[in-house]
Amino acid sequence: MTTREPAEHDRPWLASYAEGVPADVDVPEVSLPVIFERAVRHHARRPAMDFFGAATSYRELGDQVARAAGALHAVGVRAGDRVALVLPNCPQHVVAFYAVLRLGAVVVEHNPLYTAEELERQLVDHGATVAVSWGPGAETLRALGERVPVRTIIAVDVARALPLSRRLALRAPVPAARAARAQLRARPRPGILDWDRLVRDAAPLPSTVPVPDVHDVALLQYTGGTTGIPKGAVLTHRNLLANTSQGRAWVPGLRDGEETVLAVLPFFHAFGLTLCLTFSISIGARLVLLPRFDVGQALAAVRRCPPTFVPAVPPVYRKLAEAARRRGVDLGSVRYGISGAMSLPPEVVRDWEQATGGWLIEGYGLTETSPVALGNPASGSRRPGTVGVPFPSTWIRVVDPEDPAHEVPAGEPGELLVRGPQVFSGYWNRPEETAAALLPGGWLRTGDVVTVDTDGFVRIVDRIKELIITGGFNVYPSEVEDVLRRHPDVADVAVLGLDAAHGAEEVVAAVVPRDGAPGEPAGEQGEGRNGPVELAAAFAERLRSHCRQHLAGYKVPRRIVLVADLPRSALGKVSRRDLRRQLGGQTVTGTAAGIAPTAGT
Repeated sequence: MTTREPAEHDRPWLASYAEGVPADVDVPEVSLPVIFERAVRHHARRPAMDFFGAATSYRELGDQVARAAGALHAVGVRAGDRVALVLPNCPQHVVAFYAVLRLGAVVVEHNPLYTAEELERQLVDHGATVAVSWGPGAETLRALGERVPVRTIIAVDVARALPLSRRLALRAPVPAARAARAQLRARPRPGILDWDRLVRDAAPLPSTVPVPDVHDVALLQYTGGTTGIPKGAVLTHRNLLANTSQGRAWVPGLRDGEETVLAVLPFFHAFGLTLCLTFSISIGARLVLLPRFDVGQALAAVRRCPPTFVPAVPPVYRKLAEAARRRGVDLGSVRYGISGAMSLPPEVVRDWEQATGGWLIEGYGLTETSPVALGNPASGSRRPGTVGVPFPSTWIRVVDPEDPAHEVPAGEPGELLVRGPQVFSGYWNRPEETAAALLPGGWLRTGDVVTVDTDGFVRIVDRIKELIITGGFNVYPSEVEDVLRRHPDVADVAVLGLDAAHGAEEVVAAVVPRDGAPGEPAGEQGEGRNGPVELAAAFAERLRSHCRQHLAGYKVPRRIVLVADLPRSALGKVSRRDLRRQLGGQTVTGTAAGIAPTAGT
């Protein structure tokens, strides 16, 4: 079936929208700094941020951004320059983000826990000469020296944003306090500037410095998928504002100037950046900032500033609901939760909504879509087990992955294509990868295999890159994982294809057993629960027998290995690349990496 331009009647999902959600949104024709300044004017006295009890009003935030923009201008940042941010969630991160944008420069977000090698690769790629970093990251940047283009390093002492009582506690002569000091504080070093001193002493940026245009580049967000070197997705002010407008329209019950957002998602990830740094600020919400997700700190924040909106990932919802129940913490202030990045189990939805009385809905997106493209409606029309329907002003197609010019028959699996104002403009300095991802007409190849119900609800089947081909047959890892998770002795699992002898590919399952699960790991491997080991033969056979009841024989894992835990990204997604490395690289034969084969299928 050849693709064609979709017509207005090709949007059956509109009938499932929550009441008040429009079919299309108007994207503001101004850039993010203008939206930020509007929020400062309209909500000047309202709290903009809470950081462990230290509050910042919108007026104070506006003043800090103006001074930070002046400081960055003084060190040479100009429109179009890339500025690297290597920061956890903290007030200085919010200030630096909007200060860079006010200059018309481009924010490049980096995971603050990156190794020197990971940072070096991205810094060389985008060429930033100025970096704003927390203390440990500043030391890493300094050590990289001439290997990267950065010439101006500005260190942020995160501890200075804490309330006085917390700062005093960091001085305690105990190991925990010393460890916290090492993480939060920035030590003066030759060649490293002090962020707080720069901002304090700077004059506000003159109003004569022009604001960027809505079509200018605002952000480079690095994304690598499951394989390959990360690429910088180029996102304009319009891309980010489109997704902000779509998110605002999707949840019509949100009230400007009255919401409190628990900001547990990392800002260096597209999900956290849009939901917290742009969307939340645009509606005058209070951001309750946490540098990392810690259940105790999160519950303390809930007591201090009861949140109304919690964007997060499934493990966060599960842990918060369980801990709140045990400790008697009331989550009843939360009206909305938007989950992304991974599948949302029905039991997590049930427990969270019982604890809060609010909605928990699943969304779907990519860094390349700023990031949200689809979502379940915040209404009774939502459909568990799906990632929902296209956002306003968003169109989808399902095509043959081998020939994306041809749509697949309705209901058949195929690759999802997305088009809308939130779709990125390409990868930084990578024209070939851009051409492969963006098709004529602005259609983005997502790399996800999906099926679409007749009314437009989308079900994820798997990632194309994670597809396993064994014996000429296609195996989708998520299908095998879903079956294994049903076994009572399995706490978690990830399935991937590993090359075996003679160029074949085998289905391999890495299993985290539940505590007390019957069947001990074989002892002769010498690794115990500290690494991958062969499961006891009887336990492995029980799992494989379970799989045979639900899967065709070629889908049953040839090998089942025990791991203490699954490697995950900062957002909580399983990192198949790290798991592949943990299991011994691309090739598994015999007893490589301490993994012995189970009985044959």
